[in-house]
Amino acid sequence: MLYSVRMRSAQGGAHEMGGRHISGAERLVVLQRLGKITQDMLERAFSHTRGSADFVNITIEAVPREIVKPVRLLPTRTVDVLDFTAGRAAAKSELLSIGVSNQAVERGMEQLVKLTDSMRGAMLVCAKTGERLDNTGMRGIRVSRMDSNDEDVLNQWMECQGLQGIHAREGMILATKVVSAPGVIAELCWSDDPEYVTGYVASVKGYIRFTKLKPYGSSLGGRVFFIRENSNVAELCKYLEKQPVLVTVPTEGEDL
Repeated sequence: MLYSVRMRSAQGGAHEMGGRHISGAERLVVLQRLGKITQDMLERAFSHTRGSADFVNITIEAVPREIVKPVRLLPTRTVDVLDFTAGRAAAKSELLSIGVSNQAVERGMEQLVKLTDSMRGAMLVCAKTGERLDNTGMRGIRVSRMDSNDEDVLNQWMECQGLQGIHAREGMILATKVVSAPGVIAELCWSDDPEYVTGYVASVKGYIRFTKLKPYGSSLGGRVFFIRENSNVAELCKYLEKQPVLVTVPTEGEDL
């Protein structure tokens, strides 16, 4: 048996009561690690760079192993850019090369840039028309119930790739699940952490990190999932929110 551990924190009360989103976290772990993971999440909620939460919700749910889907980690590379303007131009080029239309890229980026606060989840945007297809407002679609299949192997692999930190770890795992979802063509993301300016584009081509996708000090961030026209949005959301996924990490000497 595995356990889904999900944390949401806010300032000014619960999210549903208008509280400002501070942080969130998702893990899928064995029973023996529940205590440590829960403690880590609490510390994160009360020491985040976006502020200290006054509302924290942690949900623990048993997940039978037989319903967990294994998904192979996306190939990963990093693109160094001069500033966030150059980063967004490079991200746009990557999205266009994947098959997202220029109109959809422009509208998707515009919706991220115009955010007045960070979203808890992602926007679903048609990869052809640029129309937003979910009706969840600032809540967005929250990707849940995912983790790596082996934490030690993941840490070793990240070290070999020159990657470190929770943002890179969580981004790779989340993006891998998102790209495996039915109807998803690509994801565009930059963080709401004021001190973390790296963002990414993910697709079947890989998890492409751009070293700057927003100005330093900005607490505005979010995700856009570009999806195929005529996708079954209800089935997609069910997969993103409910399907447990363990990401399979390459072993030593194995190439992605």
